[in-house]
Amino acid sequence: MQSVEYGAKRSRLESFARLNQLALGGATALAIAVLPHLAASAPSVYPTGTTLYDPIRAYNSFVLFTGGDNIAHLIDLNGNSVHEWQDAAGHSTAIDPALNGGRKGHVFLTLEMAEGKGTGLIPGQINRRIAKTIGEVDWQGRPVWTFGAKAPGGAAQQHHDWARLPNGNTVVLANLVHPVKGFKQPQVLDDVVYEVDPTGVVVWRWVASDHLSEFGFSAAELKLVRGARTADYLHVNNLKPVGPNHWFKEGDIRFHPDNLIFDARNANFIAIIDRKTGKVVWRLGPHYPAASAEGQSPRQVPRPVDQISAQHDAHIIPEGLPGAGNLLVFDNQGLAGYPTADLPRTGGSRVLEINPVNEEIVWQYTGESSGGPAWSFRSTHISAARRLPNGNTFIDEGQSGRLFQVTREGDIVWEYVNPYFKTATDPVTGRPTYNNQLYRGQPVPYDWVPDATPHSEESVKAPVTALFRVSQTKP
Repeated sequence: MQSVEYGAKRSRLESFARLNQLALGGATALAIAVLPHLAASAPSVYPTGTTLYDPIRAYNSFVLFTGGDNIAHLIDLNGNSVHEWQDAAGHSTAIDPALNGGRKGHVFLTLEMAEGKGTGLIPGQINRRIAKTIGEVDWQGRPVWTFGAKAPGGAAQQHHDWARLPNGNTVVLANLVHPVKGFKQPQVLDDVVYEVDPTGVVVWRWVASDHLSEFGFSAAELKLVRGARTADYLHVNNLKPVGPNHWFKEGDIRFHPDNLIFDARNANFIAIIDRKTGKVVWRLGPHYPAASAEGQSPRQVPRPVDQISAQHDAHIIPEGLPGAGNLLVFDNQGLAGYPTADLPRTGGSRVLEINPVNEEIVWQYTGESSGGPAWSFRSTHISAARRLPNGNTFIDEGQSGRLFQVTREGDIVWEYVNPYFKTATDPVTGRPTYNNQLYRGQPVPYDWVPDATPHSEESVKAPVTALFRVSQTKP
């Protein structure tokens, strides 16, 4: 039987939780979050921090993410916070020094939030706030580039993503609130892409509603899109440069490195924008065969891409990494589509690696890959996945605040549960709420930091779950 010893320890979970030292039969210490005063539908006690770590089989690195405390945390794989950026708002993104004049330790953050146009457009969303100013900050948190004051309307309205370009400019995914002819909603929460120069001036713009005919909708589907009950009819959640790849070198100009790839969560498609014309030149979806089509095993690879729904973080795997040139995407299998996609009722989420030319799944990760049922790996919203240099895949199961690494065979070799919870008040019941969901985690190599930063690579062995118990000793 595993035993648990408690020792008082202050944490950032000031409103409801306590991090305690966990001694498991002399094994490496873990942290556990105890929520003693709040009843919740989720389990009330579960480990947080690093819960499993095999330094030999894992790709050892730092990881960057923003917790519910609005702090951007850079951690090592033992869960030690090695650096922080305060007031990071919803998410943070490390900037590659190769695109940044060699400057290390710089991140994109939201610098200023504000109430703004767009509030009330999304049913069920209360007090929507917008990003007024975004920026690049250095290792010390000092802004070195900002965008907002020169944005249309004086506010960036950035959401979900941003990326530095090789030419020094920055692409920003933002919202544009405006009327669109033919839509049921008087004002649409449209998706817009800005290319912004180092002085904060917009030098190129692309607006999604200008390209509705290029997204692959039938006439009947387009009628559903225009009649959507939500103003956020596409909900684009991802934007990245395609980047150098072998498809372009072999003559397929759709995959020009300067082109941009994005995905529309609410509409179930992924697309590439030609930077010169603004036209959509490649697209996956919105039409797919049914998930697990008849006569085809859902574990069989390669196989044609089947039903993707409510996906996130679609990108072309960069050169130099295993699978380079393929598409990697977190397929949430959440409710989405026009009409709503038919999905397995008890299915889980998937990470898919796809050949973007013949549209075949060449590798996948599901709950079954690690020996569990499909539904044991599930995040119906947010989330991400990245390929690592040793062939492992980094996965952000965002809904549960879980980050982990899997091998090609599906073995989990590192796992971390976000201990930085967000607290709020339910607008209907007035009760306190809390969750540790994590929008996007990002693996960061050790040499990304400006100076040698200490890090740990100590093995962590998880307890046998069926034998795990919490026993309290009297003080």
